Amino acid sequence: MPKPPVPKAVALRIELKDVAPLVWRRVLVPDNWTFATLHHYLQWVMGWTDSHAHEFEIGAGLVAPDWWIQEAWSEEEARRYRDERRVSVAAVVGELGPRGEFEYRYDMGDDWAHRIVIEAAPPSRVGGLPLPVCVAGENACPPEDVGGPRGYAEFLAVLGDPRHEQYEDVARWLGGVFDPRGFDLNRINRDWRNAQRRRR
Repeated sequence: MPKPPVPKAVALRIELKDVAPLVWRRVLVPDNWTFATLHHYLQWVMGWTDSHAHEFEIGAGLVAPDWWIQEAWSEEEARRYRDERRVSVAAVVGELGPRGEFEYRYDMGDDWAHRIVIEAAPPSRVGGLPLPVCVAGENACPPEDVGGPRGYAEFLAVLGDPRHEQYEDVARWLGGVFDPRGFDLNRINRDWRNAQRRRR
């Protein structure tokens, strides 16, 4: 039997919109991934916990999990969607082309929007690491359920002022330390590989 083709690396730059400091990542992912798999990796590399709904907006259409499509308000709305298990990264790269952009939305209540840009992949994999790999990024992902970009700005303002009347409540809700500029590239890659080994 012929061997399956070796996946090509696709470089993506992910930016969390409407937050400061800017939270971004640059990743290399295999083009044979479905968008369902891409979703799980985006959750990991950004720092979310996959506890809310999500969808992708690609051109005039939407890509989402089947259960979310079934929640559509009408059949007409549902027809705009494609099942994320049946859409590949390669297909979208072919559809949008180099420098093409699409949006990834997570937690429709907090309304986190991510701008994803298709970039030119380097000629060889960085450091010989297997795909996927995060190659660059900056700043920490906001905590879950903080209230979207506006809530995050208020959260940072309170956390930055120990004399603020809401400081103790916010610190108690957070339950630990939060550094908005925290980002550990090596840890993201190492922990992803370890998590995949445990699943095997």
